[in-house]
Amino acid sequence: MGVSGQAWLILVVLVLGTTCEAQLSSTFYDNTCPKALSAIRKVIRKAVSKERRMAASLIRLHFHDCFVHGCDASILLDDSSAFESEKTARPNENSVRGYNVIDQAKAKVEKICPGVVSCADILAVAARDASFSVGGPSWTVKLGRRDSTAAYKDIANNDLPSFRDSLEVLISRFNTKGLSPRDMVALSGSHTIGQAQCFTFRDRIYNNSNGDIDAGFAATRQQTCPLASSPTNDEKLAPLELVTPNSFDNKYFKNLIHKKGLLPSDQVLFSGGSTDNIVLEYSKKSATFKSDFASAMIKMGDIQPLVGSAGIVRRICSAI
Repeated sequence: MGVSGQAWLILVVLVLGTTCEAQLSSTFYDNTCPKALSAIRKVIRKAVSKERRMAASLIRLHFHDCFVHGCDASILLDDSSAFESEKTARPNENSVRGYNVIDQAKAKVEKICPGVVSCADILAVAARDASFSVGGPSWTVKLGRRDSTAAYKDIANNDLPSFRDSLEVLISRFNTKGLSPRDMVALSGSHTIGQAQCFTFRDRIYNNSNGDIDAGFAATRQQTCPLASSPTNDEKLAPLELVTPNSFDNKYFKNLIHKKGLLPSDQVLFSGGSTDNIVLEYSKKSATFKSDFASAMIKMGDIQPLVGSAGIVRRICSAI
């Protein structure tokens, strides 16, 4: 008996559904550019040793790329006649940074093997190397992504999480990208090495009407974040985790339990909701947090990559 039309259809769907995953491989550049990963690693280590904060910035840069139309380096593109850059989207403008470090890594790799390694893959590798450089986990990065030929500012404005988001909204945003609440909480743990601008947490430290912030913590933060809004005051920085802001550890979760989350979107992770138990677990088990963070980063790196003949390999990350 021949294979039915329905069976053929199922077979085709299965093949197409696994094509993307099959074309991402940790050995993708082993033959075409074997020195690429070591070249990227040197650039990242140098940048982080110069400015510890850069580690968090590079992780966040990869995150903001993947959440907008997939991990395709669209966030790196400047304005053109065909599209507006994602760099000027509300969640990114004067906030996301590290573009110059990615440009430096790309320039190094281009000297070794021109036109081979994509900007999207450099972003993924840079995030892994940044984590490891500050005591965070490492993981095997799957490679083979290609670069977008457009930017998606409107999607960036709509899809990226906000510091004002409720727990329900955050869970929904991550679920849309195929990430679970546990993935979300683990990824949020990277805030242990991050910093935030005053305007993102001013309301939280001055308007404690619901009692969800430690009074002493709020008073400490008020010392460097004035109540009066101005361009200078709004941009004043504070570490998201006050105790060990330069180390990738689980202090962030311990702070949440004591109502010392800096951003509203941090504290909602431990506020009587469905993610409380995950925060409690990570606060007690640092190894579990780091393992879950690595797994979530790998999972995030799989969001809608361009593979095969889709997209291009940009020679300069900021332009097509």
